[in-house]
Amino acid sequence: MTETITAPAAPPAARHSLIERLFAEHGFAEVTVEGFDAFVAQPGHTMLFFSEDPVRFRETLDLAVILPELARAFPGRFRAGVLLPEAAKRFHPRYGFRRWPAFVLLRAGEYLGAIDGVRNWDDYVGEIERLLAAEPTRPPSIPIPVAPAPTPAGRR
Repeated sequence: MTETITAPAAPPAARHSLIERLFAEHGFAEVTVEGFDAFVAQPGHTMLFFSEDPVRFRETLDLAVILPELARAFPGRFRAGVLLPEAAKRFHPRYGFRRWPAFVLLRAGEYLGAIDGVRNWDDYVGEIERLLAAEPTRPPSIPIPVAPAPTPAGRR
């Protein structure tokens, strides 16, 4: 008798143990599509972690380790929320950062800035200090490639 052995299904990449630690050990909020507006509208500063599939974007796990360290470096200065890939992709156009994964800092729902990808520690600290003191601004838009209009035949 031939028996087929199958490996247990791996958890979705977005539910990697380092991402799960953000919720279970650090108490950060999972920000869903449905709860997004209410979460970001709260008074004070909010740091959003726009995560992605760590298999495709390895830096996602780096930022999952960095976020708790930033929260410790800025105690009580911001509440942290984690957007898993579905929610992150949904709200990415609102904030226009250029690289995945990213942190977005808001004050009472208003955009202060974004830090995308992995950086040096001093860059994070300096940028977060600057953003916590910044006035809200309009988020950058996502660039849309524009092709030149075709010229009519025979015209230059």
